[in-house]
Amino acid sequence: MKTIVSAICKINDSSQKIALGFGLGVLSGIFPGTGPLVAVSLSFLLRANYVSALLGSLLTNTWLSIVTFLLAIKVGAAIMGVNWQNAQREWELFLSHFQWTSLIKVSVLRLVLPVLVGYLVIALFAAVLSYLTVLVILRLRKKKAAFKV
Repeated sequence: MKTIVSAICKINDSSQKIALGFGLGVLSGIFPGTGPLVAVSLSFLLRANYVSALLGSLLTNTWLSIVTFLLAIKVGAAIMGVNWQNAQREWELFLSHFQWTSLIKVSVLRLVLPVLVGYLVIALFAAVLSYLTVLVILRLRKKKAAFKV
């Protein structure tokens, strides 16, 4: 973790752009099906720092999406008013008997939408939290450096 903070602090850009890039990277890293390419693309579109976006995405990509799967089911089911245990059972059943033809039979509202809503909420929360954290760290470092001079 210390190396990530030091890498972020070495980026030559404004604190705002670096923090925004990192937040976008975390967002795209957590949300399944997206990753470094989406993070860098979003950072160019929103004029954020693409190096910090790449760092945020690589930090959270894939392994964190898998870890947050159950949490995404719970959050999404709660928002949509669905029983999370039923949603989890349906996902387990779907994945254990997966066939390409079964994708056509999937009920989007019962199976896919609660998980996507959950991932979106978790990703947005983590992105805002990481944006604010990086922004505070960078501003504190700048103040500390200003006092040393």
